[in-house]
Amino acid sequence: MPGSRIAALGHSQPDRVLTNADLAQLVDTSDEWITTRVGVRTRRVAEPGQTLDEFAAVAAGKALAGAGIAAADVDLVLVATSTAVATSPNTAARVAARLGMKAPATIDVNVVCSGFTHALALADQAIRCGQAATAVVVGADFMSAVTDWTDRSTCVLVGDGAGAAVVTATDHASGISPVLWGSVPERGRAVVIEGTPNRFSQEGQTVFRWATTELPAVARRVCDRAGIRPEDLGGVVFHQANLRIIEPLAAKLGAVNAVIARDVVDSGNTSAASIPIALAKLVERREIPAGAPVLLFGFGGNLSYAGQVVTSP
Repeated sequence: MPGSRIAALGHSQPDRVLTNADLAQLVDTSDEWITTRVGVRTRRVAEPGQTLDEFAAVAAGKALAGAGIAAADVDLVLVATSTAVATSPNTAARVAARLGMKAPATIDVNVVCSGFTHALALADQAIRCGQAATAVVVGADFMSAVTDWTDRSTCVLVGDGAGAAVVTATDHASGISPVLWGSVPERGRAVVIEGTPNRFSQEGQTVFRWATTELPAVARRVCDRAGIRPEDLGGVVFHQANLRIIEPLAAKLGAVNAVIARDVVDSGNTSAASIPIALAKLVERREIPAGAPVLLFGFGGNLSYAGQVVTSP
């Protein structure tokens, strides 16, 4: 049975930067209030007319170029998103069409903030089972499209963008560990995107307590499943929800030698896009060297979680 590995990464974000000072013109807030409570300084926001699949395709195209793989050779496309505006064609099919792929399976995965790590696990499993040889896995969300810009508790958090990974089969040791995933269904309404039009809202304290008190043990179990100690990790990429969640999680995990992703400071919370964007940037800047073990751990909407340890490309 083959294993799988991440061959290359890519990301794409809008050019428009929304600062904390800009938000202070919209709602009763300030740079100090935002940075103290959530740690975000800037976020990227799509312009009218820009589309989610456009950014997803750009991120995927960059990853394919980095891997040296033609779009025609991709046989599985998985797009994790909770902000797609259309049901059919789904976002994965739109990405495949934009990139000129031949006949891939095209699947959207909606597990909100942990969507990318869920989709990465599905790609890994498809390759291990021989159902695919080359997969493109994308996390893409336009959170600005589902945000109430008069609600200072949520509008200060969000951003837009896409990140992608090319996943290929390997005969060598697998570069993606078995996933640990799950959820807390009875508390799933702590984060919602619903209504007409859809709007994002959350019980902030409920999510904060869950993430900082219950998830450190889950993240350690991900490492156990991968057969690695937290102190041996070269990098840790949590879902970029809030700096006040990321830093306590990292401290409780005990990954004392790892580079901790803090892209939320510059990009805000981009939901399913946050992990691949943050990972792609760290790898691009070589802050995480090739071959290093990296913990990816998504969590959030549905109070769901999914994590695995991957080998940095």
